[in-house]
Amino acid sequence: MTIAFGGDVHFEGVIANRLAADPATTFGPIAGVLRRADLAVVNLETAVTEQGIPAAKEFTFRAPPSAFVALRSAGVDVATMANNHGADYGVVGIRDSLAAARQAGVPVVGIGNDADEAFRPYVATVDGRRIAVIGATQVLDSSLAAAWSAGDGKPGLASAYDESRLLAAVRAARAEGDTVVVDLHWGRELERCPIDPQRALALKLVTAGADVVVGSHAHVLLGGGYLRGAYVDYGLGNFVFYARGGATAQSGVLLLTLRGRAVTRATWVPAVISGGIPHPLRNAAAEQAVATWRHLRSCAGLAATP
Repeated sequence: MTIAFGGDVHFEGVIANRLAADPATTFGPIAGVLRRADLAVVNLETAVTEQGIPAAKEFTFRAPPSAFVALRSAGVDVATMANNHGADYGVVGIRDSLAAARQAGVPVVGIGNDADEAFRPYVATVDGRRIAVIGATQVLDSSLAAAWSAGDGKPGLASAYDESRLLAAVRAARAEGDTVVVDLHWGRELERCPIDPQRALALKLVTAGADVVVGSHAHVLLGGGYLRGAYVDYGLGNFVFYARGGATAQSGVLLLTLRGRAVTRATWVPAVISGGIPHPLRNAAAEQAVATWRHLRSCAGLAATP
Protein backbone atom coordinates (compact mmCIF):
# COMPACT_ATOMS: atom_id res chain seq x y z
CA MET A 1 0.00 0.00 0.00
CA THR A 2 1.32 3.44 -0.86
CA ILE A 3 0.28 6.80 0.58
CA ALA A 4 1.31 10.05 -1.12
CA PHE A 5 1.64 13.30 0.83
CA GLY A 6 1.89 16.82 -0.54
CA GLY A 7 2.38 20.02 1.44
CA ASP A 8 0.61 23.38 1.31
CA VAL A 9 -1.99 24.03 -1.40
CA HIS A 10 -3.86 27.21 -2.20
CA PHE A 11 -5.22 28.83 -5.35
CA GLU A 12 -3.84 32.35 -5.25
CA GLY A 13 -2.26 34.47 -7.99
CA VAL A 14 -1.27 32.60 -11.13
CA ILE A 15 -2.79 29.39 -9.73
CA ALA A 16 -6.19 31.11 -9.62
CA ASN A 17 -5.84 31.72 -13.35
CA ARG A 18 -5.06 28.03 -13.94
CA LEU A 19 -8.05 27.03 -11.83
CA ALA A 20 -10.36 29.34 -13.77
CA ALA A 21 -9.06 28.04 -17.09
CA ASP A 22 -9.42 24.34 -16.28
CA PRO A 23 -9.81 22.88 -12.79
CA ALA A 24 -9.09 19.38 -14.10
CA THR A 25 -5.51 20.26 -15.09
CA THR A 26 -4.66 22.82 -12.38
CA PHE A 27 -2.07 20.62 -10.64
CA GLY A 28 -0.14 19.95 -13.83
CA PRO A 29 2.30 17.01 -14.12
CA ILE A 30 2.58 16.34 -10.37
CA ALA A 31 -0.96 14.95 -10.47
CA GLY A 32 0.37 11.76 -12.03
CA VAL A 33 2.41 11.05 -8.90
CA LEU A 34 -0.63 11.48 -6.66
CA ARG A 35 -2.90 9.35 -8.83
CA ARG A 36 -0.53 6.38 -8.75
CA ALA A 37 -0.73 6.11 -4.95
CA ASP A 38 -3.43 4.14 -3.15
CA LEU A 39 -4.21 7.22 -1.05
CA ALA A 40 -3.14 10.86 -1.53
CA VAL A 41 -3.29 13.56 1.16
CA VAL A 42 -2.54 17.31 1.00
CA ASN A 43 -2.93 20.37 3.21
CA LEU A 44 -5.56 22.72 1.75
CA GLU A 45 -4.48 26.09 3.07
CA THR A 46 -7.42 28.26 2.09
CA ALA A 47 -11.06 28.81 2.81
CA VAL A 48 -13.29 27.61 -0.03
CA THR A 49 -15.95 30.27 -0.17
CA GLU A 50 -17.15 33.26 -2.13
CA GLN A 51 -18.72 34.87 0.91
CA GLY A 52 -17.69 36.07 4.36
CA ILE A 53 -15.50 38.81 5.78
CA PRO A 54 -11.72 38.33 5.79
CA ALA A 55 -10.10 37.89 9.18
CA ALA A 56 -8.02 40.73 10.62
CA LYS A 57 -4.63 39.33 9.61
CA GLU A 58 -1.91 40.03 7.07
CA PHE A 59 -2.73 37.29 4.57
CA THR A 60 -6.13 35.77 3.88
CA PHE A 61 -6.76 33.11 1.24
CA ARG A 62 -9.94 31.91 -0.36
CA ALA A 63 -10.86 29.93 -3.45
CA PRO A 64 -14.07 29.06 -5.34
CA PRO A 65 -15.72 25.63 -5.04
CA SER A 66 -13.91 24.52 -8.21
CA ALA A 67 -10.83 24.14 -5.98
CA PHE A 68 -12.23 20.80 -4.88
CA VAL A 69 -12.70 19.76 -8.50
CA ALA A 70 -9.00 20.47 -9.00
CA LEU A 71 -8.10 18.37 -5.96
CA ARG A 72 -10.26 15.45 -7.04
CA SER A 73 -8.98 15.60 -10.63
CA ALA A 74 -5.39 15.55 -9.38
CA GLY A 75 -5.98 12.35 -7.45
CA VAL A 76 -6.23 13.86 -3.96
CA ASP A 77 -8.30 11.53 -1.77
CA VAL A 78 -8.46 13.63 1.40
CA ALA A 79 -7.37 17.14 2.40
CA THR A 80 -6.73 18.58 5.83
CA MET A 81 -7.98 22.13 6.36
CA ALA A 82 -6.59 22.48 9.87
CA ASN A 83 -4.19 25.37 9.35
CA ASN A 84 -3.86 29.11 9.84
CA HIS A 85 -5.93 29.89 6.72
CA GLY A 86 -8.74 27.33 6.87
CA ALA A 87 -11.02 29.79 8.70
CA ASP A 88 -9.85 33.01 7.01
CA TYR A 89 -13.46 33.88 6.17
CA GLY A 90 -15.07 32.99 9.47
CA VAL A 91 -17.93 30.63 10.21
CA VAL A 92 -19.53 31.39 6.84
CA GLY A 93 -16.32 30.30 5.15
CA ILE A 94 -16.11 27.12 7.24
CA ARG A 95 -19.65 26.11 6.38
CA ASP A 96 -19.17 26.94 2.71
CA SER A 97 -15.94 24.92 2.65
CA LEU A 98 -17.65 21.90 4.16
CA ALA A 99 -20.57 22.18 1.74
CA ALA A 100 -18.30 22.54 -1.29
CA ALA A 101 -16.22 19.54 -0.20
CA ARG A 102 -19.34 17.41 0.15
CA GLN A 103 -20.65 18.55 -3.22
CA ALA A 104 -17.37 17.66 -4.94
CA GLY A 105 -16.95 14.40 -3.06
CA VAL A 106 -13.60 15.33 -1.55
CA PRO A 107 -13.30 14.38 2.16
CA VAL A 108 -11.79 17.02 4.45
CA VAL A 109 -10.41 16.60 7.96
CA GLY A 110 -9.35 18.99 10.70
CA ILE A 111 -12.42 21.20 10.21
CA GLY A 112 -16.03 20.82 11.21
CA ASN A 113 -19.28 22.19 12.55
CA ASP A 114 -18.09 21.17 16.02
CA ALA A 115 -15.06 19.60 17.66
CA ASP A 116 -16.30 16.04 17.17
CA GLU A 117 -16.44 16.57 13.43
CA ALA A 118 -13.16 18.50 13.28
CA PHE A 119 -11.21 15.76 15.10
CA ARG A 120 -12.99 12.91 13.34
CA PRO A 121 -10.73 10.92 11.01
CA TYR A 122 -11.41 10.15 7.41
CA VAL A 123 -11.25 6.38 7.04
CA ALA A 124 -10.34 4.83 3.71
CA THR A 125 -10.26 1.11 2.97
CA VAL A 126 -7.45 -0.12 0.72
CA ASP A 127 -7.27 -3.85 -0.01
CA GLY A 128 -9.31 -4.53 3.10
CA ARG A 129 -7.14 -2.33 5.34
CA ARG A 130 -8.59 0.69 7.15
CA ILE A 131 -6.47 3.86 7.02
CA ALA A 132 -7.56 6.66 9.37
CA VAL A 133 -6.40 10.21 8.55
CA ILE A 134 -6.63 12.92 11.21
CA GLY A 135 -5.86 16.62 10.67
CA ALA A 136 -4.94 19.24 13.29
CA THR A 137 -3.08 22.54 13.52
CA GLN A 138 -0.41 23.68 15.93
CA VAL A 139 -0.31 27.07 14.17
CA LEU A 140 -3.01 29.64 14.87
CA ASP A 141 -2.74 33.42 15.17
CA SER A 142 -2.84 34.16 18.90
CA SER A 143 -5.61 36.74 18.47
CA LEU A 144 -7.74 34.27 16.50
CA ALA A 145 -6.99 30.91 18.14
CA ALA A 146 -9.99 30.90 20.47
CA ALA A 147 -12.42 31.96 17.77
CA TRP A 148 -11.05 29.50 15.21
CA SER A 149 -10.81 26.39 17.40
CA ALA A 150 -13.71 23.99 17.08
CA GLY A 151 -15.66 23.32 20.26
CA ASP A 152 -18.82 21.68 21.50
CA GLY A 153 -21.48 23.04 19.14
CA LYS A 154 -18.94 25.52 17.72
CA PRO A 155 -17.62 25.41 14.12
CA GLY A 156 -13.88 25.63 13.69
CA LEU A 157 -10.61 23.80 13.25
CA ALA A 158 -9.05 20.89 15.12
CA SER A 159 -6.52 22.65 17.32
CA ALA A 160 -3.46 20.71 18.40
CA TYR A 161 -3.37 22.99 21.45
CA ASP A 162 -6.28 20.85 22.65
CA GLU A 163 -3.73 18.09 23.02
CA SER A 164 -5.87 15.77 25.10
CA ARG A 165 -8.60 15.75 22.47
CA LEU A 166 -6.14 15.17 19.65
CA LEU A 167 -4.45 12.28 21.46
CA ALA A 168 -7.84 10.80 22.31
CA ALA A 169 -8.74 10.93 18.60
CA VAL A 170 -5.53 9.06 17.76
CA ARG A 171 -6.17 6.40 20.41
CA ALA A 172 -9.73 5.90 19.14
CA ALA A 173 -8.51 5.59 15.56
CA ARG A 174 -5.83 3.13 16.71
CA ALA A 175 -8.49 0.94 18.29
CA GLU A 176 -10.54 0.75 15.09
CA GLY A 177 -8.10 1.24 12.21
CA ASP A 178 -5.16 -0.64 10.76
CA THR A 179 -3.06 2.43 9.91
CA VAL A 180 -3.29 5.80 11.66
CA VAL A 181 -2.05 8.97 9.94
CA VAL A 182 -1.88 12.44 11.50
CA ASP A 183 -1.34 15.44 9.20
CA LEU A 184 -0.38 18.56 11.12
CA HIS A 185 0.17 22.23 10.45
CA TRP A 186 3.18 23.01 12.59
CA GLY A 187 6.65 24.47 12.87
CA ARG A 188 8.12 27.90 12.25
CA GLU A 189 8.16 29.63 8.88
CA LEU A 190 11.46 29.19 6.96
CA GLU A 191 13.00 27.13 9.81
CA ARG A 192 14.63 24.00 8.35
CA CYS A 193 14.84 22.09 11.66
CA PRO A 194 11.87 21.06 13.82
CA ILE A 195 11.18 23.25 16.84
CA ASP A 196 10.60 21.87 20.33
CA PRO A 197 6.76 21.89 20.17
CA GLN A 198 6.89 19.78 17.01
CA ARG A 199 9.27 17.24 18.53
CA ALA A 200 7.21 16.98 21.71
CA LEU A 201 3.93 16.52 19.86
CA ALA A 202 5.35 13.97 17.42
CA LEU A 203 6.51 11.76 20.28
CA LYS A 204 3.13 12.00 22.02
CA LEU A 205 1.28 11.12 18.81
CA VAL A 206 3.49 8.11 18.14
CA THR A 207 3.09 6.96 21.73
CA ALA A 208 -0.71 7.29 21.34
CA GLY A 209 -0.63 5.00 18.31
CA ALA A 210 0.06 7.05 15.18
CA ASP A 211 1.92 5.13 12.47
CA VAL A 212 2.60 8.19 10.30
CA VAL A 213 2.94 11.82 11.38
CA VAL A 214 3.49 14.40 8.65
CA GLY A 215 3.00 18.12 8.33
CA SER A 216 3.76 21.46 6.77
CA HIS A 217 3.68 25.23 7.37
CA ALA A 218 7.32 26.31 7.25
CA HIS A 219 7.20 26.84 3.43
CA VAL A 220 10.52 24.96 3.25
CA LEU A 221 11.33 21.27 3.48
CA LEU A 222 12.27 19.63 6.79
CA GLY A 223 13.59 16.18 7.59
CA GLY A 224 11.73 12.90 7.60
CA GLY A 225 12.56 9.56 9.21
CA TYR A 226 11.65 7.03 11.87
CA LEU A 227 10.68 7.69 15.46
CA ARG A 228 10.07 4.66 17.67
CA GLY A 229 8.97 2.63 14.66
CA ALA A 230 6.61 5.24 13.21
CA TYR A 231 7.42 7.52 10.29
CA VAL A 232 7.58 11.28 10.91
CA ASP A 233 8.10 14.07 8.36
CA TYR A 234 8.40 17.49 9.95
CA GLY A 235 7.93 19.57 6.83
CA LEU A 236 6.56 18.84 3.37
CA GLY A 237 7.03 22.42 2.18
CA ASN A 238 4.96 24.24 -0.43
CA PHE A 239 3.11 22.19 -3.01
CA VAL A 240 0.60 23.97 -5.27
CA PHE A 241 1.44 27.36 -3.84
CA TYR A 242 3.08 30.56 -4.94
CA ALA A 243 6.77 30.52 -4.04
CA ARG A 244 9.48 33.14 -3.95
CA GLY A 245 12.07 30.85 -5.46
CA GLY A 246 15.04 29.31 -3.71
CA ALA A 247 14.20 27.08 -0.76
CA THR A 248 10.48 27.92 -0.83
CA ALA A 249 10.23 26.58 -4.38
CA GLN A 250 11.73 23.19 -3.42
CA SER A 251 8.79 20.82 -3.38
CA GLY A 252 7.82 17.22 -3.95
CA VAL A 253 5.71 14.26 -2.91
CA LEU A 254 6.47 11.94 -0.01
CA LEU A 255 5.58 8.37 -0.96
CA LEU A 256 5.32 5.90 1.90
CA THR A 257 5.01 2.17 1.33
CA LEU A 258 3.38 0.26 4.17
CA ARG A 259 3.10 -3.40 5.01
CA GLY A 260 0.69 -3.75 7.89
CA ARG A 261 1.43 -0.89 10.26
CA ALA A 262 5.07 -0.72 9.25
CA VAL A 263 6.40 1.89 6.84
CA THR A 264 8.79 -0.23 4.81
CA ARG A 265 9.95 2.44 2.38
CA ALA A 266 9.99 6.24 2.20
CA THR A 267 10.60 7.81 -1.20
CA TRP A 268 10.95 11.50 -1.94
CA VAL A 269 9.77 12.51 -5.42
CA PRO A 270 11.40 15.94 -5.82
CA ALA A 271 9.93 18.87 -7.73
CA VAL A 272 10.49 22.58 -8.20
CA ILE A 273 7.64 25.07 -8.16
CA SER A 274 7.27 27.25 -11.23
CA GLY A 275 4.15 29.31 -11.83
CA GLY A 276 2.74 27.96 -8.57
CA ILE A 277 2.90 24.33 -9.77
CA PRO A 278 5.45 21.67 -8.70
CA HIS A 279 7.25 20.21 -11.69
CA PRO A 280 8.92 16.83 -11.02
CA LEU A 281 12.70 16.79 -11.43
CA ARG A 282 14.57 14.24 -13.50
CA ASN A 283 18.01 12.64 -13.71
CA ALA A 284 20.91 14.44 -11.98
CA ALA A 285 18.72 17.27 -10.70
CA ALA A 286 16.42 14.75 -9.03
CA GLU A 287 19.33 12.84 -7.48
CA GLN A 288 20.76 16.02 -6.01
CA ALA A 289 17.38 17.10 -4.63
CA VAL A 290 16.87 13.70 -2.96
CA ALA A 291 20.35 13.86 -1.41
CA THR A 292 19.55 17.33 -0.04
CA TRP A 293 16.25 16.07 1.36
CA ARG A 294 17.95 13.16 3.11
CA HIS A 295 20.48 15.53 4.68
CA LEU A 296 17.64 17.48 6.33
CA ARG A 297 17.22 14.51 8.69
CA SER A 298 20.50 15.42 10.41
CA CYS A 299 18.83 18.01 12.67
CA ALA A 300 15.46 16.29 13.01
CA GLY A 301 16.33 13.61 15.56
CA LEU A 302 14.94 10.91 13.29
CA ALA A 303 16.42 7.62 12.09
CA ALA A 304 17.00 6.55 8.50
CA THR A 305 15.67 3.06 9.25
CA PRO A 306 12.96 1.72 11.60
